[in-house]
Amino acid sequence: MTRGRRRSGPRRARFLLLAVLVVAGVVVWPAVKPHVSALPFLDSVLAGTSPSGPTWPLTGVPADTIPDRTALAVKIENSAAARPQTGLNAADMVWEQVVEGGITRFVAVYHSTLPPEIGPVRSIRPMDPAIAAPLGGLLAFSGGVPTYIAEAEGAGLQVLRQDSGADGFFRTTTRSAPHNVHAVPQTLLDQAETTHRAPPGAQFEHAATGEPPTAVATGQATATLDLRLSGISTPRWTWSAVDGRWLRAEGSTPAVEAGGARIGAANVVVLRVDVVQTEARDPAGNPVPETILTGSGPALVASGGHTVEAIWSKPAVGHRVELTYADGDPVTLASGTTWVELVPNSGAVATG
Repeated sequence: MTRGRRRSGPRRARFLLLAVLVVAGVVVWPAVKPHVSALPFLDSVLAGTSPSGPTWPLTGVPADTIPDRTALAVKIENSAAARPQTGLNAADMVWEQVVEGGITRFVAVYHSTLPPEIGPVRSIRPMDPAIAAPLGGLLAFSGGVPTYIAEAEGAGLQVLRQDSGADGFFRTTTRSAPHNVHAVPQTLLDQAETTHRAPPGAQFEHAATGEPPTAVATGQATATLDLRLSGISTPRWTWSAVDGRWLRAEGSTPAVEAGGARIGAANVVVLRVDVVQTEARDPAGNPVPETILTGSGPALVASGGHTVEAIWSKPAVGHRVELTYADGDPVTLASGTTWVELVPNSGAVATG
């Protein structure tokens, strides 16, 4: 794969001469500016030396200031009875995972934007600590196996449970239980303990301002991304140049929020993962699967109407997922929201 790193001798010589002259004060900017278009890498060098403001850690979007608040991860249902959900488009990140019976659930992470309401909120699963632990903040859900709850607490997360009486949860009147638990993000965040109030660190690398994300710079033009997480979970992502983002569908049905807005994201990150069956069973007797989210594996990163193959790695539960080329060079995302699709190795990924 050609990454466009090497420059020809004459072009590199011109860059070095111009750089020396600018630093020395011999050449002023009006005289240099016409040559920048012929030296695209000079523009990035100069941009890298200029002051830049803060960016939201989970989206890479510029901000005037970053408020001193933690990240809130919430378990959101994705069965047919739970759709359309509330508040998904406001999440900085959403992780999709296979649970029992082949349906999927989400871990939606809120930091830069707090919607007034989110839901439906459901119970914790065994892979949730590995997803949320690198954030170091809050994990909210509506119940679950005690072992999974203990693992989340052991991973350094503050747990907020609807079934234990935490503030901020309520039941809607538009759906029947258990698909009617919603939550108010600000009320959940107000309960953060002193040791869980720090803003999260970046979970992925984002392209610098003025630079293209890796998929656009070195990847393939892609219009659609079709995923098979199970026999009944087949999300499709379609690039919309008009919207400037990937739009989600559940199979052939457009995915929308409760207000009717299409669900979409600036980036879709696909991680191929192993999924094993645990000894736990749901009320219907289905085994509870666990996604193995430590180790490494193949990945596909979609940004800006392009995709690029990558490698994901995560050495331990508390470490973030890193995306790189096979040689270890980092893969960057576009600024904006990101959906992470945990596609089992028994599933399928197709681009079109």
